[in-house]
Amino acid sequence: MTLVVPSPSRRFSWSPAARLAVSLVLVVYLAAVIMPPLAGPPPASDLAMAALQPLRPLVGALFLGHGYRFFAPNPGPGHSIQWTMKMADGSTRQGSIPDREADWPRLLYHRRFMISEKIASFVPPPDAPADVRQQSRGDWQPLVKDVAGHLLHRYGGAEVTLQMTEHYLPDPEELIRSEQGGAEQGSDTVTPLGTYALAGAQPLTRPVPPAGTANR
Repeated sequence: MTLVVPSPSRRFSWSPAARLAVSLVLVVYLAAVIMPPLAGPPPASDLAMAALQPLRPLVGALFLGHGYRFFAPNPGPGHSIQWTMKMADGSTRQGSIPDREADWPRLLYHRRFMISEKIASFVPPPDAPADVRQQSRGDWQPLVKDVAGHLLHRYGGAEVTLQMTEHYLPDPEELIRSEQGGAEQGSDTVTPLGTYALAGAQPLTRPVPPAGTANR
């Protein structure tokens, strides 16, 4: 009887060329992950912006264009969108985007907060000239129509009215004076965004009335 001893498996070995190729791929991918946060959103250095340029096709293809400096170095006032929906039976329903009570987990609240902030970036201040406010509608109204359409389909409403609130952000000195019984803080700014119907979330009102203010 002959005993057959299996030969030890041959250990895989990378060739120098394969090592170099894999290392280059890893370095490029790591750069594509790191550079978008360094290059944007502002403030960002000219060097970071220049280094990102050759990587933009890869960053776009892999959806790596993320920015993480949402609130720094100088956070501004926050924005939310309040909506009032008319149901088919004549009743009404109200809500807010984002909703601190309903949007859970916290990541969902943060994502919806970015929706209101994105829309707010296109809406001019209430004291802007009428022609500026009218021209800006082409930028923000398509986004608002998408939000209105989503709300109407989600809750089965007939029409929905939306408004954007810019929440007043007091400075530290003003907050201290308020806590010590001094002057009241400022007020929130409310900008109407229109009323939209169920069919394609088409606007029912035109133009949007001038913005006003509401106390917090």
